[in-house]
Amino acid sequence: MDILGVIPARYGSTRFPGKPLVNIGGKPMIQHVYERSIQALENVIVATDDKRIFKAVNSFGGKVVMTSKKHKSGTDRCAEAVDVYINETSNNVDVVINIQGDEPFIYPEQIKALAKLFSKKRTQIGTLIKPIINSTDIFDENKPKVVFNKKREAIMFSRSPIPFIRGTKKTEWVKKNFYKHIGIYGYRLDILREITKLKPSYLELQESLEQLRWLENGYKIKIDETEYESISIDTRKDLKKLTQAGLL
Repeated sequence: MDILGVIPARYGSTRFPGKPLVNIGGKPMIQHVYERSIQALENVIVATDDKRIFKAVNSFGGKVVMTSKKHKSGTDRCAEAVDVYINETSNNVDVVINIQGDEPFIYPEQIKALAKLFSKKRTQIGTLIKPIINSTDIFDENKPKVVFNKKREAIMFSRSPIPFIRGTKKTEWVKKNFYKHIGIYGYRLDILREITKLKPSYLELQESLEQLRWLENGYKIKIDETEYESISIDTRKDLKKLTQAGLL
């Protein structure tokens, strides 16, 4: 099975322009992500829409491809990047791992765990979840929750607490089984190409969660549990998290 890791890296972030190139410990953030990714996968590329990012990745010896500026999601950028990669290298690709470009301290173990889900041929899409251990996360709309079936396939993702624990004080909910979604995805190549052709769906638009589009269209999302949770950098203020976590 040939697996390709793709790190979408867009320059024009609304909240943090040029985010992939921000200096973290003497390296641009995208380099941190790339170096951790290649500890887990043999083949990794950065998919960007900007020559500055392209040049930066080349400068540290990484592999990078140029993609359109018109993509509305990292998933769409991944799909184009794979086509460019195949055309340029003639290499085969069976599975694509979409690695977030704003998580400079992502754990290679997370990427390996996600890739392992595809050892089963029936896996179409894969992602990771983590048990919630504090009540704040249960009610934080920026931390999507997930419920899944006995086959460990996602049933629903929501920014609201799911499930709703009837007849129990909300302060006690943390004692129940709640899981947060860790936003890294894997796709079989044919499935990736299919889902990028889907139109935005009702639940997706209400929750602003792209993965709901796939569920609404009947695709199966296999999940695996992880003990790790990396820190994403969405704004300049988030850089303070690195100091607080002792990573800088």
